[in-house]
Amino acid sequence: MAATKQVVFHLDNEEYGVDIMKVNVIEKYQEIVKVPNSPEYIEGIINLRGEILPIFSLRKKFKLANKPIDDNTKIIVVFLGDMKMGFIVDSVSQIINIEESQLEAAPRIVTGVSRRYIQSVAKVGERMIVLLNVDLILEDEERLSLGTIFEENNG
Repeated sequence: MAATKQVVFHLDNEEYGVDIMKVNVIEKYQEIVKVPNSPEYIEGIINLRGEILPIFSLRKKFKLANKPIDDNTKIIVVFLGDMKMGFIVDSVSQIINIEESQLEAAPRIVTGVSRRYIQSVAKVGERMIVLLNVDLILEDEERLSLGTIFEENNG
């Protein structure tokens, strides 16, 4: 794996990264319309420049405590297979180059985040940034369920 650019964001006091090639856009938080019968971690939908996108709470997926929305809260819109989805994050801090030499395998126990979602951990100076594999955050059955929910509510 060569050097990659990662979008670094925060949940609680932890730093996470997602490959910039998976990111479509970073948006300010906007009001979300709730969708009936959706999984707990699906906050609802937004209309982003004419495109209806599902919005996903990484806090709920990772079983972290709720935090009030504030001016730093962002929505990172990512490509997830053949669909786009927004992730609500506490803040986005930077875009950073990660060299292969800075990467380590994910430890067996990582607080709050299932190990299967973690691609690796980057050591950047004194910081540790957990790099997520966004393609694995939604399980196959969750993608199917999500598709069904949005078909029911849009059709």
